Amino acid sequence: MTKLTVPLHRAAHGRTGDKGNRSNISVIAWHPLLWPLLVEQITEAAVLQRFAGRRPSAVKRYLLPQLQAMNFVLDEVLDGGVNDALNLDSHGKALSFLLLDLPLLVPDELAQYLIGPATDVIPTTPSGDKT
Repeated sequence: MTKLTVPLHRAAHGRTGDKGNRSNISVIAWHPLLWPLLVEQITEAAVLQRFAGRRPSAVKRYLLPQLQAMNFVLDEVLDGGVNDALNLDSHGKALSFLLLDLPLLVPDELAQYLIGPATDVIPTTPSGDKT
């Protein structure tokens, strides 16, 4: 079975919110058959690694299988909170876009359920590593 690597936004969309120095990002599958891939690959550890540069103190994932969705709560990730941060838009949608660019491995037989152009793949080396 061959797999292609695509950005997460081809398999899911997101919603965001924030309160204080905490952000929550929901990831919702575009199609129910893509849901198991999200559960398997979009883990607390993967999200923590993705946001390592923002130094979250904790990442918690909540699964919502009937909606084919998950919600991540990231603590201490907003540079002190929306009103305290010196950065422009260090919250909300800016963080969801960072997460939705995460690489996702998709078996060829599920590629038909992805959205967006078929050319939107992440190049890999022959060993399977991202280039």
